[in-house]
Formats: sequence, C-alpha cells, structure tokens
Amino acid sequence: MEQREIAIGLDIGTTKIVAIVGHKNEYGKMEILGFGKAKSLGVQRGVVSNITQTIESIRYAINEAEVDSGLSLSSCVVGIAGQHIRSLQHSDYILREDAQEVITQDDIDKLEKNVHKLVMLPGEEIIHVLPQEYKIDGEPNIHEPIGMLGRRLEANLHIVVGQKAAIGNIFSCVKQSNVEVSGITLEPLASSEAVLSEEEKEAGVCLVDIGGGTTDVAIFKDGIIRHTAVIPFGGNVITEDIKEGCSIIEKQSELLKIKFGSAWPGENSENEIVSIPGLRGRDPKEISLKMLSKIIHARLVEIIDQVFIEIKNYGHEEGKKKLIAGIVLTGGGSQLKHIKQLFEYETGMDTRVGFPNEHLANGSRSDIESPMYATAVGLVMKGFELNERNLKVKVPPIIEKDPTDNPLDDVKDKSIDENQNQKETDANPKEPYFDKWAAALLKFLSNDK
Repeated sequence: MEQREIAIGLDIGTTKIVAIVGHKNEYGKMEILGFGKAKSLGVQRGVVSNITQTIESIRYAINEAEVDSGLSLSSCVVGIAGQHIRSLQHSDYILREDAQEVITQDDIDKLEKNVHKLVMLPGEEIIHVLPQEYKIDGEPNIHEPIGMLGRRLEANLHIVVGQKAAIGNIFSCVKQSNVEVSGITLEPLASSEAVLSEEEKEAGVCLVDIGGGTTDVAIFKDGIIRHTAVIPFGGNVITEDIKEGCSIIEKQSELLKIKFGSAWPGENSENEIVSIPGLRGRDPKEISLKMLSKIIHARLVEIIDQVFIEIKNYGHEEGKKKLIAGIVLTGGGSQLKHIKQLFEYETGMDTRVGFPNEHLANGSRSDIESPMYATAVGLVMKGFELNERNLKVKVPPIIEKDPTDNPLDDVKDKSIDENQNQKETDANPKEPYFDKWAAALLKFLSNDK
C-alpha cells in the first residue's frame, strides 16, 4: 500500500469533541483526509466529569472521521487543558564527566530527567518540560547546545503541570474508545502551532484561545514559549449569563449569542428587538439586542482582565519582554462580533483573530479553517512532529463500508473484534510514540486493572 505520512488529532473540549485526520503533502502543507465532530456531553471546563458520556462522544467523532477518510484510526495525539493546569519556571543543571566531549541529546535528556525529580503538589504530574535557553560553563543565551563543548550544562525551563487523575481520565476515555494515545499536548501549545507565525513568536505574542469551558493563554517571545495559563472561563459562561439575564433556555441563549451577540453594546440602539418563540404555546419573548450585548460585554471584560493579569505576570511592562505582535485570538469564542476591538480597547495591545488556514493546503475544506478548529489542526501538526522522530507510519487499512449502512446510527453499539484487531496489529506492527511520563502513566493504568 502507498506510504503516506498521516496524523490524527483529537480535541476533547467542553462543548465539542473533534477528530481530524491529516496528511502532509509534498509542499509541507496539510491536507484534510477526514473530519469528525460530536457534542461533548461529559466534559466540564476541560476536565472529564462523566466517563461513559465522554467515551460515547469520542467514539462518535472518531467514527465520523473514519467514515469521512475511509481509514481505520488506531492512534491519535490528544489535547489537554482544564483549570487544573499550571506552569512554573525552573532552572537546573548537570555536570558532565568529560568537558572535551561534545554535548549530545543524551545530556539534554539527562538534564530534563532531573526535572522529573522535583517535588510537585499532591496528585500532580509534569506534562511538559520546555527548555527556553541554556548556559554552558556560565555562557548564557544558548538556544542549541548540542555539538558544543563544556562541563556544566544549565537550562531555564518552562514546566507545565497537571493533575494525575484528570490526565488519567483522558487516557482512559480514549483507550476505551478503541484508540491509542500516541502523544499528549497542552491545548494552547497546539493552537499556537496552527495560528501563529514564526515572526510573531519572535517579536512577542500572546495567544488567547477562547473555548467553551476555558480560555487558554500562551505567551511567546524570541521564538520561545515563556508563559502558559488556563483560565476557567469561556464561551459557556457567557451563554449561561444570557440564559439567566433574559430568562430563556440554554439552546436559545446560545443561538442569540452566535447570531445577534456583540461585544460592543454601543452599536445597538434601544429599539432593536429580536423575538424568540415561547415555550409550549406561550407568547413569543422579545429580547433587546442592547441588553444582550451588555451581558456579553460584562462577562468578556472579566475574561480579558484575567488574560491581562497573565500578561502582566509574564512581565509585559519590561522593555525586553514587550509583546510587539500583541494578542492573537482563536477558538470558538473569538468569533463574537467586535471582540477584537474590545480586546484592543481593554488592553491597549494590537489584536487579530487567528485562523488555522496558513498550514492547510489549497482546496482544503473551508469549514475547518474556522478558529474553533485551531486546536484540532494544531494537534495534527504535533502528530507530524512525533512522526518525524519515528519511522514513517503506514496508512491504516481501508475499511470496507456498506454504502447503504450508516454506522453513526449504532455508534453506541460499535464493537471491535479482538481477534481481528490482533491480526491487523500483527500485519502492520507499529510502536506509537509516547512521552516518558505518558508511558509511565499508561503502564500504571494497565497494572491497575
């Protein structure tokens, strides 16, 4: 069968679960082979709250992607977020035995392994160790130490930490959906891959990914990740405020937000009214668009204030840390009307809305170019990175689908024959890539059963 490089990204969000199958063409651009989406029923603010419902949603999204691509999906890169995520800065060093031997990847690995000995808060696990810059024998500002000579190798590191239980629940849900986890990535890092340019990362930029349950923040300067944070508010709290403020049901408040909502109340006049159907034969309800915009504006200002606190915590006011490229908004919440102008007004920083189309091949599906799919596209790109560290993976075997049968109707009853799975595994052996901590966690989960 033809060899092609493919990757699968699985974005487990609060409002939706998205699976995207991508293939990198000869020009280095991503072609979308398959796309699947399901409503997320068991996730609250980025954390699994109902295992059964989350598994059903993941299976539905994966199955849609399989039908769309004609491929059998066996592994994926999963995004992780949630209010349990925190980050910290840390410096560490190692002393090399022979200063006349060149520094190798083994030395870098040894230095990063030291970090995993740090004492975390109870129940926490290190997700990412991201080197920012190195020092060799006291010489600072070294970005690539491999091949250099020296005895003392020191690094400034950005460490991302999360709760073991929350991470384990994500792994468990994916595994029980008959898909392996080949890698796991912090969602704002994945989104940044999809929507930020190298020039923006070099100049200094703050990515703000406004999802349903959380708002993810990632700050880059000099091409290096400098700060990450997860704010436990997103588009869903705006919907909830509209629901309470206008005394309507959640479905109506979400539609109002999308179709008529604005982050800038001044654009609506007092007499602009929208009428929505009443419940069970009740009279229609009239909603003032100015009132609607005031509700959205109030909650968005709170979210922007939290984002600006993270920017200040990074040290934006210092001259060398200034974010010249300003703010890039992405995620479903970034599609609110006039949100760009509100961010600029509240922060005084240049702002744009980021679309994940820069890395997509011409002619790719236009619906995936929406900011709401930035994380999923970024996860596919992370999958390509993992593939580059390993042997090229084969295209999974094509599924023989009955054109008259719609497997989405009975996705809840979907089961896979274990013997058939074993035959396919024997025929196409592949060792998926696992980060060291992920491998240890999977081993723990397996032994626990």
